[in-house]
Amino acid sequence: MARQSGGKADASIPEADGNAPAAAAPESAQPEAPAAAAVPGDAAGAAPQTQQLVVNAQYIKDFSFENPRAPQSLMQQAGPPAVEINVDVKAQNLGPDTFEVVLTINASAKAQADPLFLLELSYGAIVTIRNAPQEYLPTLVLVETPRLMFPFARNIIAEATRDGGFPPLMINPIDFAELLRRNRAAQGQPAAASPATA
Repeated sequence: MARQSGGKADASIPEADGNAPAAAAPESAQPEAPAAAAVPGDAAGAAPQTQQLVVNAQYIKDFSFENPRAPQSLMQQAGPPAVEINVDVKAQNLGPDTFEVVLTINASAKAQADPLFLLELSYGAIVTIRNAPQEYLPTLVLVETPRLMFPFARNIIAEATRDGGFPPLMINPIDFAELLRRNRAAQGQPAAASPATA
């Protein structure tokens, strides 16, 4: 089971903290697979195999939104709320070339120590990875896959906070490669550890 956790992400709430939000999430239902990279064939003259990352399915695995102080929390606030966001990525093998990747985002907002909202989203994807060297699997599973998933998860969170009566929470892009490097360093593991054993 692979896991990278403890990462923090930046976010902005329009008209609340003045930060410019990141680009809006795309409207398409499924992302296109990234461009395939060539991997040399085993024999001379053999056609090169292409490295493939295919997203088979995306889904909400778990989701909760709490607005504990409504309607008081929806009144005019004296200042911008304090928003905290934590990001966690887990992966597990489902087959020889198939993985489930779960991107979990926890977000909370407070105004003068009073909670405004609490949100947790676990967003999953089933991916198939073909013709990739073993040392590339952690990057493909724990970096490239959540990078493809993130715009959809971001859109779900923005809509949920808007539907909860707040300005939409716009999470800035997350550097999943840096998150993986930090967690590998903290765990004392090499960056190329297998996602099945990390």
